[in-house]
Amino acid sequence: MAAVLREAGAGIGEVGVKPTARSGEPVLLSGGNPQIPKGDGNAPVQAYIAAMPGWKSDIGRRMDALNEHTVPGVNKAVKWNLPFYGVEGEGWFLSFHCFTKYIKVTFFSGASLHPPPSGKSKYERIRYLDIHEGQFDEARFADWVKQASRLPGERM
Repeated sequence: MAAVLREAGAGIGEVGVKPTARSGEPVLLSGGNPQIPKGDGNAPVQAYIAAMPGWKSDIGRRMDALNEHTVPGVNKAVKWNLPFYGVEGEGWFLSFHCFTKYIKVTFFSGASLHPPPSGKSKYERIRYLDIHEGQFDEARFADWVKQASRLPGERM
């Protein structure tokens, strides 16, 4: 899994701007990905979304709401500075990551989605969706979330 996260640009080993004790602001790693302590549940995911820079935070809130609406009772966690969404007993079906100019969504069983997201991985079953400012197709995303949540997920 670490190799998958490295390919996805998960920030492993990246150096961010150090916060000051007074600022209380989260560290932003390379590309503006928030560094949030790992944790299970909604709170760390909401902290990550709140720390996403600029327009990305709004997209993060919209993706989170669509995940909750599409998959009632969806499990959430932050691992490796990425928010993860999954189904209990089935594993994680997606995560996302901030880059300088876009958000990269990882569908762990994305090759099985119809149609599959266009971003290919060196791992056959993974597909990526890159969301640029002003280009978030909520209906397509919700459809992929619905499909992905019904497939075997990634266990970690």
